[in-house]
Amino acid sequence: MAQQEKTRYSDAELAEFKELILKKLEQARHDYEELRSTISRVDGNDTEDTSPTFKVLEEGATTLSKEECERLAAHQSKFIRNLELALVRIEHKTYGICKTTGKLIPRERLLRVPHATETIEAKEARR
Repeated sequence: MAQQEKTRYSDAELAEFKELILKKLEQARHDYEELRSTISRVDGNDTEDTSPTFKVLEEGATTLSKEECERLAAHQSKFIRNLELALVRIEHKTYGICKTTGKLIPRERLLRVPHATETIEAKEARR
């Protein structure tokens, strides 16, 4: 008798993924707050040196650093949102099902990228 292909992860497996995602979410939120804090400090523009040349160089470096921090914060915010959406899929028991093919995303992929919504094959087929 042929073994039926698994169509979704078990409740126990979903609970494991939920625990993993909650840990990643906690770390991601912490990292996001650190970035926001850095951006706030950069906004303070606390250059104390009165040398005009030093001040211009310092402000230039601050701008780059602020832009980079804002870019990283935006990326982190998107990551947090994707993790939150993964938790919703767990609650609906649709977590780990490829949105393109309907097949189960391999466990190894979900452990590496817990917010994945597609199999590698589906993702590559879109390119």
